[in-house]
Amino acid sequence: MKILLAQPRGFCAGVDRAIEIVERAIDLFGAPIYVRHEIVHNEHVVGALRGKGAVFVDELDEIPAGATVVFSAHGVPRAVVAEAERRGLRVFDATCPLVTKVHVEVARMHREGRDVIMIGHAGHPEVEGTMGQVDGHIHLVENVADVAALQVRDPARLGLVTQTTLSVDDCREISAALRQRFPQIAEPKKQDICYATQNRQDAVKAMAPQCDLVLVIGSPSSSNSNRLREVAHKLGCVAKMIGSAAELDPAWLTGRPTIGVTAGASAPERVVQELIARLKEFGAGEVRLLDGVQESTTFPMPKGLGRDAADQLAD
Repeated sequence: MKILLAQPRGFCAGVDRAIEIVERAIDLFGAPIYVRHEIVHNEHVVGALRGKGAVFVDELDEIPAGATVVFSAHGVPRAVVAEAERRGLRVFDATCPLVTKVHVEVARMHREGRDVIMIGHAGHPEVEGTMGQVDGHIHLVENVADVAALQVRDPARLGLVTQTTLSVDDCREISAALRQRFPQIAEPKKQDICYATQNRQDAVKAMAPQCDLVLVIGSPSSSNSNRLREVAHKLGCVAKMIGSAAELDPAWLTGRPTIGVTAGASAPERVVQELIARLKEFGAGEVRLLDGVQESTTFPMPKGLGRDAADQLAD
C-alpha cells in the first residue's frame, strides 16, 4: 500500500494568522482571553488554545465587561462589533482578510442601492457574519433551485458575493444560473472563493484519479474540508473525512492499494503525520508528496498585537 500526499494541504494564511492572534493576546495580556465561537473549525486547534488559556464562548454576554475578546476567522456581523464596543471589551479581530474583502464588497453594493445575493451555506458563521454587514436586502442562495425562487426589488440592480470556502465547481454552476436569470448582476473583480480553497480543491482533483481511497482530515463543521471530500467523491473516488488517525477504519483499506491524504485549511500538519504513521501500521510503505502550488501568502497582525506591541510591554 502506498500513500499519495496532496500539495498544498492544511493550514492557510488566514488560519495561521487567527491562531497567532489568540496566542499573542494570551502572551501579552495573560489568560483568560475570550474567543467568540471556534477560532477556526478544528477541534485540535481549539483544544490546544484552550490549554493555553483561551476561553471559547458563543455570545459576548458570556464575557466579563472590560475583558479581551478575539473574533473568529469567519467574521462577525456589525451588531456584534457594536455590542463589544458598548460593553467596553478589548477586541482583536481575527477575521480572515479575504473574508473582510467580501464584507467590504457587500457594504459597497449596499451603498449603491443593490440587493446583494450571497452564495453560501445557511448557518455557517462566515455567512452569518457577511450577511450581517447590512440591514436587509441581502439574499442567500445555496443551490440552483434557490436562484429560481429569488424575489428581489430590482433585477437590474443586483450584486453577487460568495462564501470563501465553497466548492469552486458548485459556485460556478450557481453563478451561471444567476447570470442567466439576472444578466445585469454585478460581480466582484476577483472571485471571492479564497486562494487556499481553490488550491486545495485543485490538488485533490489532481490526486483523486490516482487513488483507490482519499482521506480528508478535517472537522465536520469545516466547510472547506467537506468540499475536499465532495470533490474526490465527484471524481469517482471513495472519500472519507476523519478528524484524526483514531477515526481510521482499517476495513476502508481492504483492496485499496493507493491511499490519498489531504487536510482542510484548519487542520494541523501534526494530525496528517499521525495519520500517515497509522497507515504505516497497516502496511503502507511508500509516501509520495505530489507536485502542487507552493503557497507563500501571509497576513499582518492587527494593531496592538504586532512585534512592536510585544517589545513595548517587555520594556
